Amino acid sequence: MFPAFEVVPAVDMQDGQVVQLVGGERDTGRSYGDPVEAARRWVEAGAETLHVVDLDGAFEGERVNADAIDAVLSAVDVDVQLGGGIRTAAGARDLLERGVDRVILGTAAVENPQIVAEVSADHPEGVLVSLDAKGGEVVVEGWTEGTGLDPAAAAGRYADLGAAGILFTDVDVEGRMKGVRTEPVRRVVDAVDVPVVASGGVATVEDVRALREAGAAAVVVGSALYEGELTLAEAQRAARE
Repeated sequence: MFPAFEVVPAVDMQDGQVVQLVGGERDTGRSYGDPVEAARRWVEAGAETLHVVDLDGAFEGERVNADAIDAVLSAVDVDVQLGGGIRTAAGARDLLERGVDRVILGTAAVENPQIVAEVSADHPEGVLVSLDAKGGEVVVEGWTEGTGLDPAAAAGRYADLGAAGILFTDVDVEGRMKGVRTEPVRRVVDAVDVPVVASGGVATVEDVRALREAGAAAVVVGSALYEGELTLAEAQRAARE
């Protein structure tokens, strides 16, 4: 999935615009304009993968920004991992067959773990299970509902079901640009033999290095890139050092 540690720009969408939420809270985000323009900008800057999320879909339980997402898919020629509002195996397969490289299953995987096995049977590299942690437990429905699940233990179960990788988001630091916490990431990495993509809190090149050293296969970066606190080139250099 990620042959070398990779920096993945986020293109999160709300109401058809790029938005970065703070702490996973709805209506805390700042808008950064057109998703297609953002996607093209990151690809031109050297991104090899884009992390695309339908935030409205994550909250509503069904895909809302489908047209904007289709426009992004048509505009770029890099790997795209897509999440938000994907709740059925049929919906996940449809996206994979239309050119999405990986679907991100969060709430659907918690509510029905077998969906991971169902989709992975036809697309063995196609499922990234999202484990969003808040207060040490996995949260779902757009980070609004606790599950009581331990992220590391859950990661192991989904890897056994065929997940190609785990997306671990530290919601407590998401969007705050105040640094990462490596211990939760390391716990998930140690629990599985599949790649772990880390997300949440990245603000500096030191954060990128810390997550690489914690064993993550890639890091998703959003707010720091959009706010200009960190450039993609700087983050990529840190990833290679």
